[in-house]
Amino acid sequence: MSKLAQLRAQRDAVAKKAHDLNNKYPADQRMPAAEAQQLDAILAEVEGIDAEIAREQRLAQLAGDNPETQHQIALAAATRPGGAQTDEGAALRAMLTGGLMALTQEQRSAMAARVNPDIRAAMSTTTGAEGGYTVATEFNKTLFQAMKAAYAVRSVASNIQTATGAQMQFTTTDSTSEEGEIVGQNQPVTTGETVFGQASMDVYKYSSKAIALPFELIQDSMFGIETYISNLLQLRIGRIHNRHHTVGTSINQPRGIVSAATAGKVGATGQTVTVTYDDLVDLEHSVDPYYRAAGKWMMHDDTLKVLRKLKDGNGRPIFVPGYEQGNPGGAPDRLMGREIVINQHMPVMGANAKSILFGDFSKYLIRDVMDTTLFRMTDSAFTLKGQVGFVAFARSGANMIDIGGAIKYYQNSAT
Repeated sequence: MSKLAQLRAQRDAVAKKAHDLNNKYPADQRMPAAEAQQLDAILAEVEGIDAEIAREQRLAQLAGDNPETQHQIALAAATRPGGAQTDEGAALRAMLTGGLMALTQEQRSAMAARVNPDIRAAMSTTTGAEGGYTVATEFNKTLFQAMKAAYAVRSVASNIQTATGAQMQFTTTDSTSEEGEIVGQNQPVTTGETVFGQASMDVYKYSSKAIALPFELIQDSMFGIETYISNLLQLRIGRIHNRHHTVGTSINQPRGIVSAATAGKVGATGQTVTVTYDDLVDLEHSVDPYYRAAGKWMMHDDTLKVLRKLKDGNGRPIFVPGYEQGNPGGAPDRLMGREIVINQHMPVMGANAKSILFGDFSKYLIRDVMDTTLFRMTDSAFTLKGQVGFVAFARSGANMIDIGGAIKYYQNSAT
């Protein structure tokens, strides 16, 4: 077992103790002093373990930020023993290793039946070693499942896939304050107009940037090139997606969830890097109960570090650490009884920073167009170095499809 795995298992055991002790008393009952001190000691132990985990993860992150190490990590994953290969997987591997001309006639016919005319034209090029390939359905599905698991906004937003990139308009309306009436016999009803708007769901073309592989690795039958490419695509496309899904400006990029949210609470003067328990209560209740039932918190990990030290009016911590193990499924970290989503693209606390989100994140919609398209390149720029180049394109967009205040933000004070 790795050191990181040992630390996580240790944290699970300690966090379970904190969770059980915190649930021992109702929320409106003050915990006895002795047990409150015990809970504080357990939470301090959790913080110590978290600090060790953070150091280990930081080391891994620093390694991951190094392009050479990224390739080593992906290579390690790609060389693990795999299961039987499907027909679609075999076709993709053939294209990656030998180009479009390496596909059998059956594979070419099957691929042509499911891709658009532009890609069919690329398939018929006389340069057999180059061309585009719409990746196998299972490969594309696995790719986006991995990004959904690894990147914060995808993990809680709604996701759809469309067959074309044509502009989509979603009708929006805020009906949270609208209601009916009682009318007398034979009396006319009152006119109650509602206001409709539109939210545009434009898509943008994302690139993985070029990926260069030594041809020795591609020729090696033990090398799982599908897994290798999948890991790099997840890393490169997933990161830029999550950044735009979080803080995108809607100018030549999607509208991010922070940009789409509305103000729920602004910190008092002096709270440039702090938040109070009362602020969080106000933020939570700024969201209509219709949305609040499914409410979650979203913030940067540095913001969570600040919140872990806050306590409610009964002296009990408002943060309760979760644990990964358990039957069924363990328990997530909770803030004031609600799930926390850590998003490292969220602004950290600072002057005017919109540092905390709360609400129903399913009202944020991510749209992906068709499948990822992968191109294989063997021009002189790569060939002279003994490499084969790959680049992937994915068309995607995102926007808030609700204007009723489903998600609100806490904004730190300007001064």
